[in-house]
Amino acid sequence: MPITSYDSHGTPEVLDRREGPYGEVVLRRHGKLLQIIANGCFLMDTSDGRSERRLVDAAAEALDGRAAPHVLIGGLGVGFSLVHAAADPRWGRITVVERERAVIDWHRCGPLAELSAAALADPRADIVEADLVAYVNETSDTYDALCLDIDNGPDWTVTEDNDGLYSPSGLAGCARVLRPGGVLAVWSAQPSPEFEETLRNAGFQQVRTEEIPVARGVPDVVHLGIGPG
Repeated sequence: MPITSYDSHGTPEVLDRREGPYGEVVLRRHGKLLQIIANGCFLMDTSDGRSERRLVDAAAEALDGRAAPHVLIGGLGVGFSLVHAAADPRWGRITVVERERAVIDWHRCGPLAELSAAALADPRADIVEADLVAYVNETSDTYDALCLDIDNGPDWTVTEDNDGLYSPSGLAGCARVLRPGGVLAVWSAQPSPEFEETLRNAGFQQVRTEEIPVARGVPDVVHLGIGPG
């Protein structure tokens, strides 16, 4: 997909619009930024990425130096988490689960390839096209870390189907695929004390929330917990 020119005055330009199984997804260029919109809801853009990178680093640090860990990144987005993980030699394998074919295409052969091409070419990296909620309940693979960023947070989901991921049953699925001592890290646009409590009630240990300052508004956060058992 070619990258077309953008309006120098900052008017958003739609680069691709698709109707997928979960609704409409749109890729826009706004000035120098690329933006992903789902069902009319702004999800993310290429403006910063510090909190997405911190999501991956916080998970790695919580693993206490285990050798060649396998990380599952839930949500490809604009690629910040994947690119950052691929730049870190600590990770042994990197699996990205993304349910939107359009997003995968934008990275493999579209405008987002300019950000993620090298990471996608990394032999440690693999993309799985699947719904994350279904994936953690069905896969036979196990992981040292789950870094999840598929919504604006546990209290602000993109689709109603995602609510189940943050429920006791959804967290049981996450725990099932975590290896002993594995870490669950969940990105959120705002803190969620209720989700912290749900994590504890689901048996996760050392639950904490780390704030990441942003340019404006409430800090982004990463919710962290060590899997039960």
